[in-house]
Amino acid sequence: MATTKQKFSTFGEHLRALRVETEQSLREVASHLDIDPSLLAKIERNERQPTKQLIKAVADYFKADEKELQNDFLSDQIAYKILDEEADLAILKVAEQKVSYLKTKRNG
Repeated sequence: MATTKQKFSTFGEHLRALRVETEQSLREVASHLDIDPSLLAKIERNERQPTKQLIKAVADYFKADEKELQNDFLSDQIAYKILDEEADLAILKVAEQKVSYLKTKRNG
């Protein structure tokens, strides 16, 4: 299913866009995902975080790209952490270098 997701949306905004595009209520989608509608509303407002299982269920239900949804979720985590810590964006370059280093250790 195609989506009109904005390039820099959060996971919650992406989920809401999928729901709105398919003209479904919070209750309908929550029922299909087997979660409480209030939890779904909180996830859409970025007040609660989805589990990996919920991300997969959302992808399956909406026939959306699971990797794209996972990227939305993970980038939200990184962005909120940087904001909360009032860190400089240069930390992203350091983190990128550490990921490369840790990959070599893991595969070494």
